Amino acid sequence: MQIEIEPGVRLFVDVEGAGWVPDGPELRQRPTLVLLHGGPGYDHSSFKPLFGQLADVAQVVYIDHRGHGRSSPRPAAECTLDTLADDVVRLCAALGIERPVVLGQSFGGFVAQRYLARHPRHPAKVVLSSTSHHFGLARKLAMFGRLGGEPARAAAEAFWSDPCDATWDAYAERCLPLYNPRPPADPDARARTLMRRDILFHWNRAELPAMDLRPGLAAVCCPVLVLAGEQDPVTPVDDAREIAAAIPPPWGRLVVLPDAGHGTWRDQPEAALAVLRGFIGG
Repeated sequence: MQIEIEPGVRLFVDVEGAGWVPDGPELRQRPTLVLLHGGPGYDHSSFKPLFGQLADVAQVVYIDHRGHGRSSPRPAAECTLDTLADDVVRLCAALGIERPVVLGQSFGGFVAQRYLARHPRHPAKVVLSSTSHHFGLARKLAMFGRLGGEPARAAAEAFWSDPCDATWDAYAERCLPLYNPRPPADPDARARTLMRRDILFHWNRAELPAMDLRPGLAAVCCPVLVLAGEQDPVTPVDDAREIAAAIPPPWGRLVVLPDAGHGTWRDQPEAALAVLRGFIGG
């Protein structure tokens, strides 16, 4: 379904699991888990079907960011971090969600960090998964070089320096397979993804190079789980450590899963879901 969050802007929303469940003589409210997908330019489909398993502890809300996926089309230039962060609040208001648990994966983690900075008292909890606080090109190149040799390092440098169709095609061929140490459990997952390259290229040129999200984390006043894979080349684990260090105590918690890459649940589904389930319901 599509939910209008402001005139002319409709976000795609899908919901899995009940928000209120029978508990003896009463109905008990579960947390609402709002999932912010990666990208930019992608959609929510990478969360499915695995995140449906979390419906035993939360009502799971999948969304496509403004202008992304099945949401109403919007200009690429409109999809700024500030706007997407504010959209989380707008959507929650439209749906009547109070004190959500917000999980941001990769680019969604950029959005979640800006959301924490702009609306620190809105969430109950936040998960920052496989994400970074800055561009951090040198770390990316070092990891791609270690995992894929000079061809992968060169393809990464070309794309991140000049995002366009030609550099993306080479990056997708040489670098995307290195995001995770294990082959995809679902070989059709990427084919199901709706992608807008114009948003990817515009955002990586306009916002990413100067991005610095750590100062905003000083405003955090809710529990935040920073979840990272030790073998992640595109949002390296040192970025996760710096994010966790920037969160004021007692709110931050860092969990690094070994033998896992970008989106830890792709490589370690049982371990990652156990961590998430404990954090959401704890």
